Amino acid sequence: MGAGEKEVARAAAADAIRARAFGQRTTVVRINALTSAWSVDDLKAARGADAILLPKVDSVADLAAARLLGGTTPLWAMIETPAAVLALPAIAQGAAALVLGANDLLKDMGARHVAGRANLTYAMSAIVTAARAHGALALDSVHNDISDIAGFESACTLARDFGFDGKTLIHPAQIAPARTAFAPSPDDVERARRLLAAFELPENRGRGVIAFEGRKVERLDAQMAQAVLDEAAG
Repeated sequence: MGAGEKEVARAAAADAIRARAFGQRTTVVRINALTSAWSVDDLKAARGADAILLPKVDSVADLAAARLLGGTTPLWAMIETPAAVLALPAIAQGAAALVLGANDLLKDMGARHVAGRANLTYAMSAIVTAARAHGALALDSVHNDISDIAGFESACTLARDFGFDGKTLIHPAQIAPARTAFAPSPDDVERARRLLAAFELPENRGRGVIAFEGRKVERLDAQMAQAVLDEAAG
């Protein structure tokens, strides 16, 4: 995209923000990298969005620099360099969301895309851990093959198992599978209700550990079950 096209895109984004073109949906604007010639004007234009997505964040200093021009708009950080992965505890303190950028991260690692993403395990765990420690969202990277819906569903399941809150998407066909993967299933909801009811039985009240459907469960399991119900209701 040339400089003229970037200016047109920036103006269109600013117009969409002012008009609340997406209604009540959260509007996040991804700007150009802070090291680029366009970032200053991008940050100013994106101030009215619900959040600004910063690519190529390497350290908390990048967030501080962006905040000078982005005002009070929440900042989302793309984690797509080895430096960013190592700086996650600090970055998470200043970001409202951490977003894995696997394509660039793998390139900088000298790695390749592999089935199961075993070579991203460290980064994925680090992102979720940092996000949970500092109250930020954690979003998984895109799935590049638009036609591979089965693979996309598997990637969503893996991300959900890691603890990610959601996944970044590149095509409308990915929206429904992602919603299904990251929302509690009817079976999840029903099991959560049964588990909470089991803790309320007279013989279990006040106990920290009980037997439930052939398994040992603890109060932390009850807390997780309540979170499932809260998510399903919300």
